[in-house]
Amino acid sequence: MHNAWAHLLWVYYPYLMLASFFFGTFIRFKYFHGSITAKSSEIFEKKELMIGSILFHIGIIMAFFGHCLGMLVPQAWTDYFGITEHMYHMFGSLMMGIPAGSLAWIGMAILTWRRMTVARVYKTSSINDILVDWVLLITITLGMSCTIYGAFIDFNYRQSIGPWVRSLFTLNPQWQLMLNVPLIYRIHVLVGFFVFGYFPYTRLVHALTLPWQYIFRRFIVYRRRTKLV
Repeated sequence: MHNAWAHLLWVYYPYLMLASFFFGTFIRFKYFHGSITAKSSEIFEKKELMIGSILFHIGIIMAFFGHCLGMLVPQAWTDYFGITEHMYHMFGSLMMGIPAGSLAWIGMAILTWRRMTVARVYKTSSINDILVDWVLLITITLGMSCTIYGAFIDFNYRQSIGPWVRSLFTLNPQWQLMLNVPLIYRIHVLVGFFVFGYFPYTRLVHALTLPWQYIFRRFIVYRRRTKLV
């Protein structure tokens, strides 16, 4: 029974969420492309939206690339370049992880507070909008908890979580690596995969829409209108 639950959580569940992400994104772009753009509530409240959105986007982008570095780059590679685990932990987790997580958390907290307390924003929000805000806030809180908790324990996630994530992409999931991972990390991983699976069915999908047309379109020429004499 123990192995059955381990397989469910660390093999089937991640693949189910990843399948939901890729399949759902394809369907959304293919058949519901007009619904991708996130509706703006700027007309109802602007100041908190601006502050929260800027902080969240800066923090979450930094955190995303930090996760990619930590999960996808093997420790042997950084060891080869003379980067010790202590150096990596100090720079990656503490000097970069905490500032990135703090910016994302503060920004998301402001956005969630705004959605729940500004009457006009709340009334025009769907249940999906509210759920997304709370899920993101919880996910970021768990991530910050892992970073802070990791500073006080002897745990190297690049020798357990990192290889497990990479094993998923090689279709050889090493689920045994997750059995001795601290509980707070496991919860963060499970919630994080839920965000990936839930992503295509929310307004978050607009993050995948890049305005390539602005790069390749011709310049727009503006001419001053001359007065007729």
